[in-house]
Amino acid sequence: MNDILYHMIAGAPAPVAPYSHAVEIGGWLFVTGQLPIDPANDKAPLPRGVAAQTRLVFKNLSTVLEAAGATLAEVVAARVFLTDFYRDYGRMNRVYATYFPAGKRPARTCVGVNGLARRALVEIDFIARKPGAGKRRRARPRSRR
Repeated sequence: MNDILYHMIAGAPAPVAPYSHAVEIGGWLFVTGQLPIDPANDKAPLPRGVAAQTRLVFKNLSTVLEAAGATLAEVVAARVFLTDFYRDYGRMNRVYATYFPAGKRPARTCVGVNGLARRALVEIDFIARKPGAGKRRRARPRSRR
């Protein structure tokens, strides 16, 4: 039976609602959407502009992934939420693309939303598979009688 692990990550921004930074089951990590909040000072103003906010979101996501035993290389799916889709989609994509090499980008959904906590412009969440989680153990050869 797979045990569920609830990760609260030191060094990640304090939650703005009742949630865990990541939940793990069977080597899969479900990383809660991160906002562009400075983990050292959660009261600090958010960075100006979607490009700067996207970079801080990736920093926060990377902090959560690494503490839970994964990296951006193990991300298999992402969801991106933008409060001004048409204005910010291109700028966010230019930053987003720098974090994943061409040919190894996760599946993704990107939607426009009415609002985000702290009046952020962007929020991103991930699904990742921890390294080695999908490898099956090799069966031992049975001895013949």
